[in-house]
Amino acid sequence: MGRDELCIAVPSLFRCPISLDLMKSPVSLCTGVTYDRSSIQHWLDSGHDTCPATMQVLSSKDFVPNLTLHRLINLWASKAPTKSPALAPAVSEEKVRVWIEEIKSGKIEMCLDSIVEFVSCGEVSRRFLVSFDDFLEAIVGVLNTNCDQIRVLESVIRVLSSILLENGVREKLHKLVFISNSNCLPSFISVLRNGSLEYSIACVTVLESITMNNQSKQFVAGTQDVLPVLVQLLKTENDHQDLNEAVMSFLISVSITRSIKTRLAQLGLVGALSNMLLSQNAAVSVVEKSLKVLSIICTCADGRSAISVDPICAGAIVERLMKVSKTATEDAVVVLWSMCCLFRDEKAQEKVARSNGVAKVLLVMQSEVGEGNVRMMCGDLIKVLSLGCKNGGGHGGMVSYETKTTHIMPC
Repeated sequence: MGRDELCIAVPSLFRCPISLDLMKSPVSLCTGVTYDRSSIQHWLDSGHDTCPATMQVLSSKDFVPNLTLHRLINLWASKAPTKSPALAPAVSEEKVRVWIEEIKSGKIEMCLDSIVEFVSCGEVSRRFLVSFDDFLEAIVGVLNTNCDQIRVLESVIRVLSSILLENGVREKLHKLVFISNSNCLPSFISVLRNGSLEYSIACVTVLESITMNNQSKQFVAGTQDVLPVLVQLLKTENDHQDLNEAVMSFLISVSITRSIKTRLAQLGLVGALSNMLLSQNAAVSVVEKSLKVLSIICTCADGRSAISVDPICAGAIVERLMKVSKTATEDAVVVLWSMCCLFRDEKAQEKVARSNGVAKVLLVMQSEVGEGNVRMMCGDLIKVLSLGCKNGGGHGGMVSYETKTTHIMPC
């Protein structure tokens, strides 16, 4: 595909600022700018210490996967035409006006397929469509009418996910869904419950993108059926990595109050996360998000209680230490420290010790992760777990420490 064709077909946000090609693995620098992994890695390996787009000197050369953008690129790619996208089909301003009137008059099925085809043709088509101020209002209105036709709802979600990244769309959708007395959430829930996997992912992605402030996050999380249906998806669709990643990204975003965290714990989220931590098939990104969610919900009493009584959670966290990114390892240490040291949960202490916890925590402590607060938390964990062993508590962890890792001593 030539460069000119690419510029027409691919949204600018999806193109790497260095190569100008569609990003396959988007990662973000500390400056907040996202690049394709191979391009920025080559830039850094060449001896540069600046951000190519801003020319800021980098305080850190680490980069993190931009998982939300990766999902959006995958969604866009799955809908992009397989043939040369050269030019969108000719659609006049008058034709779009007809579509809007048909949508408003309840005849959306007459034009829906044409709209879906049009937004799938490329960036030019999407920009043309969203330039009509009342198009978004009309399409969101379909979600607000208690429509029970899942095909229609799926197609509307597809359109919204396709145009989501166009200038100003997220902000307009936020106002329409959360400020204009809209009642769209039942339609989102219907798609999550009854739609196909592809549209469930798109649905979660759209919801996360438009919950842009604390008020909207509390509104979504407080709606009776949103959190239950999302947790149920994690329990029943645990082999679908993209869906799991999308759901957990959303849960991380909305878990801003104690009541939300408590409800997630009461819905059985800890059990679903524990299974993901133990799964050999789970993607690293899914495991890391699981640890992030656990670090969030362990800040409430119900969350700690759920972790305490879960038969595999504490051991699964220990098992993942040093097998994930630095940030995720820190999240794991936070959970273990909160359970074992801050709140002195004896069940958690025993499970961590029996999972060779002392040796694993020592390894973290002596790695580059074990700095600052993480180092102090690791030191506290070793003291508590060692004391528990001396008092007849966790056997397995301390036996392993004394017989296999006596050469590793805390500083």
